Amino acid sequence: DDLSRLASGRHSDADKITFEMFVQTWYFSQVIRRANQRYEIMTNGRYKLRRSETSGDQRSRTGLDLSVEDLWSANERPVSTLSGGEKFQAALALALGLSDVISEHAGGVQIDALFIDEGFGGLDDDSLQDAIRVLENLTVDTRLIGIISHVALLKQAITQQLSVSIVETEGSSVEWVML
Repeated sequence: DDLSRLASGRHSDADKITFEMFVQTWYFSQVIRRANQRYEIMTNGRYKLRRSETSGDQRSRTGLDLSVEDLWSANERPVSTLSGGEKFQAALALALGLSDVISEHAGGVQIDALFIDEGFGGLDDDSLQDAIRVLENLTVDTRLIGIISHVALLKQAITQQLSVSIVETEGSSVEWVML
C-alpha cells in the first residue's frame, strides 16, 4: 500500500508526483540538457532552456513546461515570448536534443536522418549562419539532415541539394546538385 501511494503521488511523506510524471520529467530534463548544447551555439550564448518546476496553468502537467533564461538580461520568461526565429531555434534545438536522448537510451536505436521543413525564413542572417553551423556539425557523424527551404542563403551554404522545380507543361523536375 505504501509503495502504491508513493508511485501514484498520494504518499504523505513524499512529493505529490506520480512515478509516471517523475520519469517523464527526468527524460524531459535530459532532452533540455542536450538541446541547450546546440541552443547556446544558435543564440550566441544568449538563451538557455529551462524546465519549469511548476505548471504555467492548471491544464498543464507540473514539471513539463518550458521557460527560457535570457543570459544577457538575467531574466527568465515563458518560451511563448520568443520571436518567430527564436522559437524556431528552440524547436530545432529540442528536436536535436530529443534525437540525442533517444539514441542514448533506446537500446541501439539510432536516428540517422532528420528532415526540417521551413522555419529558416524567420531567422536573420547571423542566426541562420549559426543554425547552419549546428546542422553541419551533425553531418560529421554520418547523420543525414534534409532541409526543405526556399531561403537563398541556405541554397548557397548546402553543398549537396535535391532541387525540385515546377515545369508548367511537365509537372515537377528533380535535379541532384553538387556545389
